[in-house]
Amino acid sequence: MLCWLKNISLLTRLAQAGLVAFCLLASFPSFSQDLPVRELVIRSGDGTEHRFMVEVAASTASRAKGLMYRRVLAPDAGMLFDFEVTLQISMWMKNTLLPLDMFFVVESGRIVNIAERTVPGSLLAIPADEPVRYVVELAGGTASRLRLKAGDKVIKGLLP
Repeated sequence: MLCWLKNISLLTRLAQAGLVAFCLLASFPSFSQDLPVRELVIRSGDGTEHRFMVEVAASTASRAKGLMYRRVLAPDAGMLFDFEVTLQISMWMKNTLLPLDMFFVVESGRIVNIAERTVPGSLLAIPADEPVRYVVELAGGTASRLRLKAGDKVIKGLLP
């Protein structure tokens, strides 16, 4: 009888440890294994600096895939799309499962416009208001929550 109780106690502890490990792993942002990650900082009009960890999509293939099929995006995580030159950019939400805020950014770091809470799966074009080099995608609602707006500036994390 005593041996049986010890086994139950051991199984209970293993189950608890497994649950803790699962919760810890689930709390981390789900970054792609093959894209570099860097800190990106946006300074709002009032001088507040907001920090994010973003994956860098700098190749044609990584830009085409973007955040497709992701089921989770941490509030301080996202993706930086670098188009290498200034272009008239339009994005879409094909195969994207989460609403996103898209920040269209010129080479100097100025945010031109923000498309907030984009519709998951939509094939509608989401254009920049003027030619840009970068697009930053963050979790939907981030711009509103942090009071970010056009004219604010990305001060760290853009590629040279």
